[in-house]
Amino acid sequence: MKHLLSIFLFLFTVNLLFAQPHIHAHNDYQQPQPLVHAVHNKVFSLEADVFLVKSKLLVAHDTKELATAPKLKSLYLKPIIKLFKKHQGRISTDTAYAPVLMLDIKQNGAAAMAAIVKAVKSHRKVFDRSVNPMAVQIVISGDRGAISQWTSYPSYIFFDGRPHENYDAATLQRVGFI
Repeated sequence: MKHLLSIFLFLFTVNLLFAQPHIHAHNDYQQPQPLVHAVHNKVFSLEADVFLVKSKLLVAHDTKELATAPKLKSLYLKPIIKLFKKHQGRISTDTAYAPVLMLDIKQNGAAAMAAIVKAVKSHRKVFDRSVNPMAVQIVISGDRGAISQWTSYPSYIFFDGRPHENYDAATLQRVGFI
């Protein structure tokens, strides 16, 4: 038993030393250089709060900021696509780095989801890991819509799970993380 405990502690320590930490860039868009610092520091997930306003996906923490809010497309989607072109199918020169873009929908979940799907569907090499294992994975948080509808979205759209929710096998496949 003592030997088994020693082996476990050794493996645990090795894992801590060599595993990449899962850093979350909460409200990344509020940083001096959104996306840039997160990618440079190889964060696991970047979060952007999203509102759908007049068919545009805007990035803001609350409705008071919407008048001057940048578009998701210009703040994240276009720069990510540009990085993929620059780094031949990856977001950076690190061949093992593939982050998550967490989009926290603040309201109008179904309409915002439709706009997100429309915005990324022609860039599957950048946002679909079934096409490119190094793609940026999109995970929806906030107003995620009904769990029963998750499987109706394209397979490259994942959802932020919650510990108190129950998922069937098909829906669980769409949970990016809990």
